[in-house]
Amino acid sequence: MESNVIQQETLPHGKENQLVDLIVDRERYNILKKLSSTLPDVVLNQRQLCDFEMLVTGAYSPLTGFMKHIDYETVLDRMRLSTGELWPVPICLDVPDSLGESLEAGQSVMLRDPEGFLLGMMNVEDIWPVDMEKEAVALFGTRDRKHPGVNYLYTRSGRFYIGGTIEAMNLPIHSDFRQLRRTPNEVRAIFAKLGWKRVVGFQTRHPIHRPQFEMTIQAMQKSGANLLLLPVAGETKPGDFDHFTRMRCYRKVSSHYPPDSFLLNLLPMAMRMAGPRDALLHLIMGKNFGCTHFIIGHDHSSPGINSNGTPFYNSEDAAALADEAAPEVGVKVISFKKMVYLPFEDEYRFEDNVPEKSETIFLSGTDIRKRIRAGKHVPEWATFPEVVEELKKSYPPPSGQGLTIFLTGLSGAGKSTIANVLYAKFMEIGTRPVTLLDGDIVRRNLSSELNFSREHRDINVRRIGFVATEITKNRGVAICAPIAPYKKTRAEIRESIEEYGGFFEVHVSTPIDECEKRDRKGMYARARAGLLKGFTGVDDPYEIPENNEITIDTTNITPDEAAHEILLFVGQKGYL
Repeated sequence: MESNVIQQETLPHGKENQLVDLIVDRERYNILKKLSSTLPDVVLNQRQLCDFEMLVTGAYSPLTGFMKHIDYETVLDRMRLSTGELWPVPICLDVPDSLGESLEAGQSVMLRDPEGFLLGMMNVEDIWPVDMEKEAVALFGTRDRKHPGVNYLYTRSGRFYIGGTIEAMNLPIHSDFRQLRRTPNEVRAIFAKLGWKRVVGFQTRHPIHRPQFEMTIQAMQKSGANLLLLPVAGETKPGDFDHFTRMRCYRKVSSHYPPDSFLLNLLPMAMRMAGPRDALLHLIMGKNFGCTHFIIGHDHSSPGINSNGTPFYNSEDAAALADEAAPEVGVKVISFKKMVYLPFEDEYRFEDNVPEKSETIFLSGTDIRKRIRAGKHVPEWATFPEVVEELKKSYPPPSGQGLTIFLTGLSGAGKSTIANVLYAKFMEIGTRPVTLLDGDIVRRNLSSELNFSREHRDINVRRIGFVATEITKNRGVAICAPIAPYKKTRAEIRESIEEYGGFFEVHVSTPIDECEKRDRKGMYARARAGLLKGFTGVDDPYEIPENNEITIDTTNITPDEAAHEILLFVGQKGYL
């Protein structure tokens, strides 16, 4: 618990009605546009785009750009900017080695989205290498890569940070829900027009189920306030429902609130899932949107359980830290214990207000998401029927989802032969479109320009994963049969596909001596003679899968028997 940090200083957290405005005027815009062709580009990924938008609209006020090194250090160390203001989470711009090593402090760079759209200019005031272990422990309290924030840091973040002020020319382009993407100043203006003096904010990455609905109603009653609902439309926890689906759910639930009592506004935030620190960040962000009160619920911004099966954070730590910081931030915290359902009374109550020996039941947002994805029944006491209906439209039961069967193994293990049998079997079933993505087929049609270097072989596998993701997303069947020797790449493909449907990794574990006996092209012999470099299993490693669903050795079974075993497993999971 970091309460002693909060008590070190008592500075006011920004002025009541003044937020930073980083959007340049027309004259400066034209000057920056002329400069843009002469300056190096930094292309922002999805998380960085979210951070950029939160910075330039004032949602992250008092920040005026990506953090400099001194602010980064003081935030990690004591949750304060170097100027003394309370701030719990580093908002930094990471860049790859090549760019970090070529830039110098004092330079300027142009910020662009992945399509090349010009967002603005950043004055680079600081460059420093990322100490990932230090940041992971200080920010998240763990090195465990099961934590999504730690995983991002180690697997997706660049190795250098650059910090400095931003001159914004454009906001990121959004084609969806534009009328619900208001800046903090625009939201404040609506409050002023409606005469709302007291507003309680609620930030969420889940649909509004019955416990959350009851919690928001009680928060409105307790604070005598209207409700600002801030659902996250940026990066959330992997596996969460997408924001399109959630928005349809919010609109369905809106009819259950009293008329003209709440405002819905999308939040382009990239969540860190840092538990207590996230709660404090959300409190500050809520103040910037004009909230007088803010809900910090049970287990706020929790990433779940760690690799040892225990929670990353104590469920009450977030509320405790927010409570302690609230006077300085200038927002009153409305915190609640866990809310449970009493079936005999047919009502929700907070856990600390349940009569002794009363029966209680509980389904969290994560529990409901898992039941929806598995095609299981969600009871009406847990959520609204119209919410379940919307969720099922986007996330049908397994029999209506797409899936990928990803066969991996050494050359000659039998992957392609099994894949062809599976293709025929799925075509016989005939309930979904089926696509075969064999390694050699993809090389001819999508990767003909690639050679057989380690880097290019990995690019080929990633392309297979991308196509399989699109097929799965559109509820088809993708059967993939590359060698795919590297764990990291396979894990990335799994994460991408499991967001949309089923993923079944099949390790075709046929021993290398058996593979060599089947080698009609003499590839192994050439590799062992040194005539073929970087051949998997000879002078380049094959990293054996550890979390695969099925392992098959084709030494003593036929391809039909192998395919039958795979289909049985897929059927048991409800996909047939």
